[in-house]
Amino acid sequence: MTMDAGPAITGGRTALGIELGSTRIKAVLIGPDHTPLAVGSHDWENQLVDRLWTYSLDDVWTGVQQSFAALAGDVRRRHGVELTTVGALGVSAMMHGYLAFDADGALLTPFRTWRNTNTGRAAERLSAEFGCNIPHRWSVAHLYQAILDREEHVARLDHLTTLAGYVHWQLTGEKVLGIGDASGMFPIDGATRGYHAGMLARFDQLAAEVGVELTLAELLPAVRLAGQPAGTLTGAGAALLDPTGRLRPGIPLCPPEGDAGTGMVATNSVAPRTGNVSAGTSIFAMVVLERELARVHRELDLVTTPAGDPVAMVHCNNGASELDAWVGLFAEFARGLGAEVGPSEVFETLFTAALGGASDCGGMLAYNYLSGEPITDLEEGRPLFLRSPDSRLDLGTFMRTHLFASLATLRIGMDVLQKTEGVRLDRMFAHGGLFKTEGVAQRFLAAAIDTPVSVGDVAGEGGAWGIAVLAAFTADRAPDRSLADHLDTTVFTSASLRTVEPDPIDVAGFDAFMQRYVAALPVERAAVDHVGVGQRRTADTETTSAIPTEEASE
Repeated sequence: MTMDAGPAITGGRTALGIELGSTRIKAVLIGPDHTPLAVGSHDWENQLVDRLWTYSLDDVWTGVQQSFAALAGDVRRRHGVELTTVGALGVSAMMHGYLAFDADGALLTPFRTWRNTNTGRAAERLSAEFGCNIPHRWSVAHLYQAILDREEHVARLDHLTTLAGYVHWQLTGEKVLGIGDASGMFPIDGATRGYHAGMLARFDQLAAEVGVELTLAELLPAVRLAGQPAGTLTGAGAALLDPTGRLRPGIPLCPPEGDAGTGMVATNSVAPRTGNVSAGTSIFAMVVLERELARVHRELDLVTTPAGDPVAMVHCNNGASELDAWVGLFAEFARGLGAEVGPSEVFETLFTAALGGASDCGGMLAYNYLSGEPITDLEEGRPLFLRSPDSRLDLGTFMRTHLFASLATLRIGMDVLQKTEGVRLDRMFAHGGLFKTEGVAQRFLAAAIDTPVSVGDVAGEGGAWGIAVLAAFTADRAPDRSLADHLDTTVFTSASLRTVEPDPIDVAGFDAFMQRYVAALPVERAAVDHVGVGQRRTADTETTSAIPTEEASE
């Protein structure tokens, strides 16, 4: 905390970042030295409605307003001043998905999140037509699937955006998007750092072939790079953010970004040969490339950093949620025995036990698939635990199995990147609640990708802190300074890291686990085929909260 925090806050020498993660909406206020001065958050959950994962827009604004109110209260308590302005503001959120609006700004269909995997036909056709991988969760796949399904709303479509783009639009009136988030909507041309013109034209042709006339370029948000201005907070936007009326309009905003981009910023992983792994509801790796990949791989997305540099993304729909559910079960058992233990203590006890488990998980297997998983060709998921009859069911091995399972699909994608494409990494940074128990998940990730893994305080307050840093970069940017230089020389000069080298025994154990995991995938497929799921349910009901499961989580 800076000594002059009060004057910095009242003088507007601050930046505010708001990130809408998958289970938490968080606001972070940073000072002139990028130190967090105050935080506020609000928990929320997605719902599975008519077999599609969604959030209501009412919940978006309830969560944003409550996060800001909690932040303002934190400012009041810690610094004794009212929060009436900030020097810069930024919004980040889960990437991808489908938010479609008509010319009057009305939502045409419930928000379809990144988690949906109903876009298989569209993703396959677009990947073939474009000559690059278009994953199920990308916005263009959602749009083309709606066209193929002849959904009525397509004829009235006027504007398509992401969750971050939507919130930014409501705050500023500007239909823009940071290039990192935009790269998860539609492929980016590395030369122009805008949407790929040839692919835009081909998409319009594909739509016309099924009787839909549109110009996709007119539907997508304008693309902005890190450091470029992206509008100012309007009076209506200020009232949306702070219904009390204390917050004044006129605050400049940076381009809205996706959680993957803010995770790169929060871990100082925007330069070539750097990467980060974020573990939350989903788990994904972002690796900044120094050359083009040799060929197209369905396991890899090609997206960009917030500055527009190419990134290979390994995105797995299923991360820590199933592990969190098992920990919740043990916590419930402890309460049944009358033990007064907090969630953090439960997680630490169980995670630490995993260090003593069999290195190859001793014949146990788990699949953490609450939803579909495109990397393993599953359109739906069924959480599954199984073991061989000769395996010994001990706590340490059981927990190691579920931790390995949380990393297994990521390993499949990283094998393509590291072994097939020969991409080299100078450093891999891990962040998210999965890594809060020191030396456990970090050690297992190092084994999974056979690469040194660092964790530390550089992730700060996670993606919300990352978008606040981007907001400050826009407000104070020197014309000749790149984002990578800014992070190295201004933001992360005193960062502290703990690095774990891969242990050869763990590496061999994870390899053996993966052989069984891949061989038994037909069992998971059979579970999907033969075990039904209800039409409506609330996802990720968690009895503990020690793993924050948002994308690019804190």
